[in-house]
Amino acid sequence: MPSITPPAAPPARTYSAILKESRRITPPSSREEVRHLVFRTGDLSFDPQLGNLVRVMAPGQFGNRSHARLYSIMDLERRGDATEFAICVRRCSYIDEFNGEEYRGVASNYLCDLRPDDRLEFAGPVGYPFVIPEDKTADILMLGMGTGIAPFRTLIRQIYEKIGGWKGRIRLFYGARSPLEMLYMNDENSDLANYFDQPTFKAFQAVSPRPALDAPVAIGQSLEQNAAEVWEMLQRSNTRVFVAGTANLLPAVEQAMIRLAGSGGNWLRVENALKSSGRWSEVLY
Repeated sequence: MPSITPPAAPPARTYSAILKESRRITPPSSREEVRHLVFRTGDLSFDPQLGNLVRVMAPGQFGNRSHARLYSIMDLERRGDATEFAICVRRCSYIDEFNGEEYRGVASNYLCDLRPDDRLEFAGPVGYPFVIPEDKTADILMLGMGTGIAPFRTLIRQIYEKIGGWKGRIRLFYGARSPLEMLYMNDENSDLANYFDQPTFKAFQAVSPRPALDAPVAIGQSLEQNAAEVWEMLQRSNTRVFVAGTANLLPAVEQAMIRLAGSGGNWLRVENALKSSGRWSEVLY
């Protein structure tokens, strides 16, 4: 799941959990390390819903007690004496724009370095950015990159396993720099394939033709290859558009949409209608 910088005011209640499982979901040959982490808490007052966010409290830096980031709950199991929940974490680093040095991301590296039986402090649950519409005939267009697949995996499972009888079209366009980085859609982890036989669900994998770069250009190409259906979906008054992933995903989507619409003005009109009616939601990091 993409980590999200949390709001300034933290929830009053904090909890602790024990790491039960840390499983790498990118193959060893992939340069990207993404892990599926399962935590267990015995505090039964923690009462999340699938898709809620938790605020992870990593050890702080520069005199701060903690470093907080939000992650989506993508698996959830309640038992008599405990609750287990899972999050998806990509090990990150960043380049300091002042000195050019590379530094390890605080929260992501802390989480990826945890070992079974290590303890985690967290707060929550926090609201969910992507809400499934009540109308089962609504179309949903999901555009994701990297760990942006995490909330969409949760959505798809809820739609087909919990709600059922979905009549609208569910279309997932998911980009990566190589097939190895297709989280939950590669040879080692392909649980999204469980939904490929659903008549209303289709997934389109978009591998970048420039794997050395971060730009998810293939997302735009994949959208254009399915231009007629995507544009028709965008015209419907009950279509939802969900976008999740790295910050450079949005410009690629924007350019593809302009080409689908035939002009920037046409796309701006549709985009404004989606956003003003609350039918466009995004989580970028």
